[in-house]
Amino acid sequence: MGQVLLGLLLLFTGTAHLSFARAEFQAQVPSWVPIDENFVVVASGVVELSLAVALLVAWRQPARGIVGAVTAAFFVAILPGNIAQFTEHRDAFGLDTDAARAIRLLFQPLLVLWALAATNAVPTLRRLRAGGTHAAPSSHREDKGE
Repeated sequence: MGQVLLGLLLLFTGTAHLSFARAEFQAQVPSWVPIDENFVVVASGVVELSLAVALLVAWRQPARGIVGAVTAAFFVAILPGNIAQFTEHRDAFGLDTDAARAIRLLFQPLLVLWALAATNAVPTLRRLRAGGTHAAPSSHREDKGE
């Protein structure tokens, strides 16, 4: 269920990047990024939509764990945007105080953990690293996509 909810969240935010909230997301692009803000927002929206689809269709390990790890890495990669919004005092999404921006910033690690936990990514990656070409059989309902 957590994987589906995360996929739906990314489907929503990816759509928002490409449409009704593009200006709000541009406020999160750090001023030091030497790329056009609109391009960054559109590109990250496309990545979010891609991750959303992957989360909604990848139910077998190891693909499921890999998608979770990539999603977690994406959340880490966009962390500088959240930090920039806080340090550069940029208003967006109703975050118009430093306290509100700081609270939002604290939620980013929870997104990383959500992606890893909902997809059982860490044990799957450990098995792959240990030389397994496929995930070991599991009695966990989550591994079976139930």
